[in-house]
Amino acid sequence: MTDATAPTSGETLTFGQTLKSSDFVGLGIKNGLLNMVTLGVYSFWAKTATRRSIWEKVSLNGEAFSYTGKGLELFLGFLLGMAILFVPYVALVILTVVNPLFMLLIIPFYVALIVALGAATFMAFRYVAGRTVWRGTRFKLAGSPAKFGWSYLGYFLLFCVTLGWFSPAMTMRLSGKLWGGLAFGDKKLDWRRSAKEGLYGPFTLAWLVGFFGYIGFIALMAPAMMASAQAGGAPDVALVGKLYAYLLVYILVVVVASAAYHAALMRAVIAAIRIDEVQFSIAVKAVDLIVLSLTNALILIFSLGFLLPVVEARSARFVLSRLSSTGTVDLSNVRQAPASSGADEGLADAFGISTF
Repeated sequence: MTDATAPTSGETLTFGQTLKSSDFVGLGIKNGLLNMVTLGVYSFWAKTATRRSIWEKVSLNGEAFSYTGKGLELFLGFLLGMAILFVPYVALVILTVVNPLFMLLIIPFYVALIVALGAATFMAFRYVAGRTVWRGTRFKLAGSPAKFGWSYLGYFLLFCVTLGWFSPAMTMRLSGKLWGGLAFGDKKLDWRRSAKEGLYGPFTLAWLVGFFGYIGFIALMAPAMMASAQAGGAPDVALVGKLYAYLLVYILVVVVASAAYHAALMRAVIAAIRIDEVQFSIAVKAVDLIVLSLTNALILIFSLGFLLPVVEARSARFVLSRLSSTGTVDLSNVRQAPASSGADEGLADAFGISTF
């Protein structure tokens, strides 16, 4: 929590960035080719190179950040994460073949998976924080991955029971456990939510469009799919094309309808982060996110994924160019934070997720 005796003077925080899409084209081509040659093994080194390139082009009060993560750390962590996930799964399959009664373990197994997913999210955030350095001092994340994982499970169950309506509260509470536990060296950040977040208005629109859009999608496709099933034979190519066309329209409609909610969510999360007297804000609107999302998607599609670093740089520039702060913070006596584990992000990679 913020110290009640926090100083009334210090330095203001001004973010800067020199991110240009053109600077990341070559890196994207290099990463893509090496990923192809190594059958994806190079992806861990590619992720590290992209982060390092982005971090060094981002500054705070005129001083650049640096990223000290290593591709080998991510690769070894991934192998460990895969072992943690798949050894129990293979064991469960073998036990079920031996005795079908072991199928009763499937529910505890999936519960454990959800807890592990939450823990993986926490550990990935902790890894990136611990590998981010500014003024020679690294960031750190306090807290327990296990506790975060169990909280994630509880919130996920509430999400299911409420048919998704708990989603805004879930996101803000989990964000609070991450950003509220973050520190620059030994200088802790604080998490203070506003009473006027305004999340449920735009969320209601997104939920209604998603729900009724899905009902409409099923209503449009069901007669044709039933007719095709009754006819038997090979799948109808025209039907498959129509299915994908309707699905694409549905996704686009949901993305547009959800943009206002995601913009409000970004504003709420950023506004809740404090450090001493510094408060942050971000000027982002729904149309901004729609343009960013659609253009990033087009870049990935037409480059066959090769320009992923360009997309990540554009996303970072999008946030940083709209980020501002008020107030001051005393950073004169910050002490170094201990190093975090190099295997922290492995479980997240095994799940196929990434915090950054």
